[in-house]
Amino acid sequence: MLTDKRSFIEMDAELQSRNVIEFPGYEEKLSAAKEKSRENEGVICGTATIWGRKTGIFSMDANFMMGSMGAVVGEKITRLFEYATENKLPVIGITVSGGARMQEGMISLMQMSKVSAAVKRHSNAGNLYIVLLTNPTTGGVDASFAMQADITLAEPGARVGFAGPRIVEKITNQPLPKGFQKAESVLECGFIDEIVPREVQMDYLGKLLELHGEKDGCL
Repeated sequence: MLTDKRSFIEMDAELQSRNVIEFPGYEEKLSAAKEKSRENEGVICGTATIWGRKTGIFSMDANFMMGSMGAVVGEKITRLFEYATENKLPVIGITVSGGARMQEGMISLMQMSKVSAAVKRHSNAGNLYIVLLTNPTTGGVDASFAMQADITLAEPGARVGFAGPRIVEKITNQPLPKGFQKAESVLECGFIDEIVPREVQMDYLGKLLELHGEKDGCL
């Protein structure tokens, strides 16, 4: 839907998670997630063209343990940013996640800083990063690379935030305002640049790449 026909080339598709900390039942959850999503992990990374302009692109998959971020998700996205930095490519990220993958403990949380560092190096090299927030983008993903883009877009009605509304309401002991953590209210607070419906996203991204880059994808 977002890229030129037959232009996507996947990277690191073979990487798969292991139960490093021997969390009970993790192997079974991974097996079920692979069967449901038909993918090896919770993010797909690669390169593609949009309107003829080459870009790095990653898309998180809600069918794989709700797009949770474990070591392999962090590694794949980091590798993509490193490749894009080396080849002077913009990166487009489509996020959906419940946050860090608890079955990997501290290893999962470490991915926040690892990916963030790769994003920073990509930025320091003068490259463009666009993120498209989908429903929901929460937890450690929201607290790191999902909110570090040069241009932040969101789908209508997407939930965007760190802790869920029930947790926030319980901790603050205060009723939450209408539309709390919805993309429309986050836009009003200045954390999102624009809300873009799915049917026009490819053209919107194509225009952004056209404005910020050359025909070969270099900035």
